[in-house]
Amino acid sequence: MKTYTRQQLALRNGQDKPEVWIAFEGIIYDVSESRLWKGGKHYEHWAGQDLTDELKDAPHTQKVFERFKPIGTLI
Repeated sequence: MKTYTRQQLALRNGQDKPEVWIAFEGIIYDVSESRLWKGGKHYEHWAGQDLTDELKDAPHTQKVFERFKPIGTLI
């Protein structure tokens, strides 16, 4: 898988570029097609970030990431 920096991830926030990406446990996922991530925001979470630490407050488990295509790793 291709590697991306935090700066490259930050550009995929649904506003600066058309892609909407998030990272979890070092893996970057493309959530562009999710209706829950339209505009780069999902409740109080913003795309273009590593959401690993924020999952503990989510009403779902990490299994939610199985729905999305992993596109790279975060370095």
